[in-house]
Amino acid sequence: MKTLVHPTYFPNIITFAVIVQNDVIWEGHDNFQKQTYRNRCYIATDQGKHMLNIPIKHVGGKEGRQKYHAVEVDNSTNWQKLHWRTLETAYRTSPFFEFYEDDLKPLFEEPASLLYDFNLKTIAIIGECLGIKTPMERNVSFEKKSKELIDSRLLVDAKKSPTIAVDEYAQVFGERNGFIANLSILDLLFNEGTNTLTFLKNLSLNA
Repeated sequence: MKTLVHPTYFPNIITFAVIVQNDVIWEGHDNFQKQTYRNRCYIATDQGKHMLNIPIKHVGGKEGRQKYHAVEVDNSTNWQKLHWRTLETAYRTSPFFEFYEDDLKPLFEEPASLLYDFNLKTIAIIGECLGIKTPMERNVSFEKKSKELIDSRLLVDAKKSPTIAVDEYAQVFGERNGFIANLSILDLLFNEGTNTLTFLKNLSLNA
């Protein structure tokens, strides 16, 4: 059975494990909501857990809510340059940053337009780094409940604590801050490198 998932900004480890272990269909026809992973991810810096947030153009007045697939990125500030600098500062000393930086850096140099499409691009690039083909199928309409799909859309909620345990791995600032679980897939990739795909395949999603 296929699994319905939101494409998010460099998805967290649990979400990427779902992507690796399942036949995924992307959700883009629900209403955009704040405080979700749709436009944010979390990494580890020397100061601890740190959020990278993509600014979006908010629709107001009579237009009301907007569908996720139609949300536009706000490029009035150079957020991409800031995000890349932050990643460089946080992970330059990690074992695999230099190994993957040439694959990832173009994402922060070309202007983004639609949030949904940009998120899918980040997922596809990570897939290329892992040597896998990421799913491309998108849903065509919103269904509150689906009898034909496993609903994994709750993973997009950044306010809820995950019920799935992520095994510890060595993190750059682990000795200073302790292990921080379920960060962006970037944290796992930069620290574990070629072992990342095996880690994701072995992550138990039973919860």
